[in-house]
Amino acid sequence: MPESDSFYMIRLTPPGAAAIATVRAEGTSALGAVAAEVRARSGKPLGCWPTDRPILALFGAEPGEPVVVHRRGDDAVELYCHGGPAAVARMERALAHAGAERVEWQEWVCRQAASPIAAEAQIALAHARTERTAAILLDQFGGALARALAEVERLLATGNRTAARERIQALLARAEVGRHLTEPWRVVLAGRPNVGKSSLMNAMLGYERAIVHPTAGTTRDLLAATTALDGWPVELTDTAGLLPKQPGCRPDAVLRGGTALARERLAAADLIVLVFDRAVAISAEEADWLRGWPGALPVDNKSDLPAASGPRPAAIATSALRSEGIAELLDHISARLVPEPPAPGAAVPFTEAQRARLRTMAERLDSGAR
Repeated sequence: MPESDSFYMIRLTPPGAAAIATVRAEGTSALGAVAAEVRARSGKPLGCWPTDRPILALFGAEPGEPVVVHRRGDDAVELYCHGGPAAVARMERALAHAGAERVEWQEWVCRQAASPIAAEAQIALAHARTERTAAILLDQFGGALARALAEVERLLATGNRTAARERIQALLARAEVGRHLTEPWRVVLAGRPNVGKSSLMNAMLGYERAIVHPTAGTTRDLLAATTALDGWPVELTDTAGLLPKQPGCRPDAVLRGGTALARERLAAADLIVLVFDRAVAISAEEADWLRGWPGALPVDNKSDLPAASGPRPAAIATSALRSEGIAELLDHISARLVPEPPAPGAAVPFTEAQRARLRTMAERLDSGAR
C-alpha cells in the first residue's frame, strides 16, 4: 500500500487508441498534484470544485490538453482525455513527476472490492465476450458464489456433511460453464476432404471466413473464427480434410501438416462436429471416426443432393449451399456445450482456483477428513 502522504495513478481504460481514456489519481496527495496541472475555465482552484460534478479544464502547460476533471472526493480525482496514447502518456508523465505510483487496474480493483470473489468477478468481466456470460459474472460479483460457499461452510459447521457435499457437487457441475465465461468453447469441424466443412462453417458464421473450392484439400491450415451461439462464446475451427489411408498414396508435405494440425485441434476440442457428404456412402474409415469420437456431433451435409445408399449415422441434415438445417445445427451445438444453463442468480465457480478448492473439499469429504 502507498505511504500516507503519497498517491497513485491507475489507467482505468485499456491501452491503445480510443475515443476517451480515463486515468484516476488516488491518495492523500492526489488532489494537490492534479490541481497543480489543471486549469478550469472558471479559474477556480480544484479544491473549490464540488465533488461528483465533471468540470471542463486544460491539463499541463500551454496550450494544454483538453480534459474533463471529475473530483470524486478529497483523495480521488478522475481525468478523462482524448483516448490516443500520446494524451494519456502526457498525463501519466506529469503525475509520475509529482510522485504518483503506478498501480495496475487489477490491483486497484482488488483494493476496492468488497471481497476477493467480487474482485475476481470484476476482473473477469473485462474478458466476458457476450451479454449472457457477463450477466453470470455480475451475479458472482453480486455475491452468488460467496453466498453458496458460506452455506457450504455453515452446513459443515453444523455437521451436515451430506448436504454440504451435494452443494459442492452442484457447484462443480457448473464448472465448465464457469471456465467458458471468459474463454470461448472450442468447436472443431472435421471430416474427409471436400465434404463441405468450409461451406458449412461460412453458413454457420453468416459470412465467408473460409475459401470454398471444389478441389479437395483447399483448406490446408486451421481457420478459426469466434462467434456466439445462444449467448455462449464459441470458437469455430475449420480443419484440413482428414486423409483416408490409401496404399501407395503419399500426400504432399503441406497437406500432411494440415492433417496433423487438425488432429491436434481435435484432441483439444470441447465438441467435434463430424461432417459427412450425404451423397457419398460412409466409408469404413469414417465409421472408425464415429467410434473413435463417440461424443462427436454427426452432420450429413449436402442434403440438397440425393442420398447415397448404405447405412448412415443418425445425423443433422444440412445444406450449406442452401443454408438449410443451419439453425438446427447451431441449436444442437449449444445444447451439447451447455445442456443445463445456470438459472439467473445461480452460483458459478469461474476461476481455476475456485474449482480446485471445490474439488479438494469434495475429495476430503469423500475420504472422511475434516
